[in-house]
Amino acid sequence: MREEGAVVRGDSWTAWPVYWTPVIVGALAAVVAVMLFGVIGTAVGSWKAGTEGRVTDFSGIGRVAVAYAVFVSFLAFVIGGWVTARIAGIRRAEPAILHAAIAFLVATVMLVAMASVGGAVFNGWYVGLAPSPAVPTATGQPVDPNAAKAATAGATAAAVAILVGLAGSVVGGWMGSGERMDFSFYERERIRMTRRVPSDRTTRMEGGNER
Repeated sequence: MREEGAVVRGDSWTAWPVYWTPVIVGALAAVVAVMLFGVIGTAVGSWKAGTEGRVTDFSGIGRVAVAYAVFVSFLAFVIGGWVTARIAGIRRAEPAILHAAIAFLVATVMLVAMASVGGAVFNGWYVGLAPSPAVPTATGQPVDPNAAKAATAGATAAAVAILVGLAGSVVGGWMGSGERMDFSFYERERIRMTRRVPSDRTTRMEGGNER
């Protein structure tokens, strides 16, 4: 298309399709894993049940409980990301990670919605997603400093759990794609393919030598 002697080129891009059925199933798998690991944590004594397990002070949390909380937050979304990539049948790391990340977003919204209507289904650090008890019930009522401190600790724990879950979804999607989990893999493949494809000049030289 030309306008007054100038060439006008429109923007072009390739859309990245999203397969929503695997995304939803992966999100459900992650949510179920969060609840299952929460129940296991309560059973072994790492967490308290329901909203009583809300993190109110990090100084009172043992190292084993912290390690378990980080591990299960990571593993739950590894499962969700892996399920998403496998059901979608994606065999490349980039779209698999994209779908796993979308499943993470859907699962996070589901966790927040479930926590807002019934936080008792959660255990551990995800209890921080439930409404905070630090908010005064009556207008003008002062906020209890201890409750505010506890709300801050709970929100921090929930934020850490969400960020760890995001990392887990990326790893799970990458694992589900079946590609090697090596950051230098693509660079080595590019170099190998470049060496295998001869240039036009090299082809002409080789043809002249044969004559």
